[in-house]
Amino acid sequence: MKITGVMIYYYFICPRKLWYFINEINMEQNSELVSLGKLLDETSYSREKKEILIDNTINIDFINNGAVLHEVKKTKAIEEAGIWQIKYYMYYLQKRGVKNVQAKIDFPLLRETKEINLEKEDTKILENVIQTIEEIGKQEKPPKTLENKICKKCAYYDLCYV
Repeated sequence: MKITGVMIYYYFICPRKLWYFINEINMEQNSELVSLGKLLDETSYSREKKEILIDNTINIDFINNGAVLHEVKKTKAIEEAGIWQIKYYMYYLQKRGVKNVQAKIDFPLLRETKEINLEKEDTKILENVIQTIEEIGKQEKPPKTLENKICKKCAYYDLCYV
């Protein structure tokens, strides 16, 4: 199984959403919030070359100054997931011999940027996350619902709760 940045992102949001994604059950095309996020991504940083797909596995929003990866997020509501997503991109590139990778998360609506570093302990955490994602992908049924406050805004809400 190819582990994508989206899988890492979903893992930190909700294992159930991750399971749906792995099993190609997609609800996001019906979500206004997802559409708004895509529009923000398309209209922000218009001078940058965007959507850089590497090995058909990771899709970096944009890269500037040689090796500074950028991930664009609408809000900080699920900031931790975005941080781990871009750390995974750094990890992925380092595993392929790219050195001195730097990364930032951009919040254009907030006019904020956060610098992200990949520490040695992050590598161990990511390796455990990758293993867990593979295990979730092998399950016959989705994991239990989380009952989290972010669930109400999730594209998969109806699938989980209705």
